[in-house]
Amino acid sequence: MLRFENLSKRYGDRVVFQGLRHHFAAGCIALNDESGSGKSTLLGILAGAIAADGGDVWVGGHSLKASPAAAKLLLTYVPEDCMPSPDCAGRDYLQSVAASRNATVSDAVLALADRFGLTPHLEKRFEQMSFGTRKKFFLTSAALGETRVLIADEPVGGLDAAARAVLVDLFRTLGQTRTVFFSSYDEAFTEACGATRLSFADLAQRG
Repeated sequence: MLRFENLSKRYGDRVVFQGLRHHFAAGCIALNDESGSGKSTLLGILAGAIAADGGDVWVGGHSLKASPAAAKLLLTYVPEDCMPSPDCAGRDYLQSVAASRNATVSDAVLALADRFGLTPHLEKRFEQMSFGTRKKFFLTSAALGETRVLIADEPVGGLDAAARAVLVDLFRTLGQTRTVFFSSYDEAFTEACGATRLSFADLAQRG
């Protein structure tokens, strides 16, 4: 569902990584590596938010280089700080994502939003929301449409214990049929999700 080959990225003279390759099927995978190793950069590249200097990414068989719209239609990206637009309201954000995926904000999605404690925030603008509330809207959007891949950068950041439990259930459920690839320093969360742990060394060696 998610594949990348020979990915490389540098900033000036600093090589962040090079020659990364992997192929992911359905399941939960956690990228565990030290701070500053390039985790956020890699996840941003896989989501099409950051340009790679070399290599390519395929989402559901669609190349991010050749068919970016088709590839992005099949993925949800949850960056570390989620701010689509300060003036965008929570409900409008979910409806916008649903429309882009030829879907609707179903009762099941609203139920997930409610489990995350988002019902009182649906009409609020993102600029009025806390860091954690914004992130929960992005995580809820993973349930919209028929996506194949969820990419999340430190998804538990800003979440309380109740929301973390909901997220574990969401990741475990999505992981049955989709690729859920996330970075996290939280070992307890990674373990609860039943995630496979990978490092950059693994991605440089495995096909």
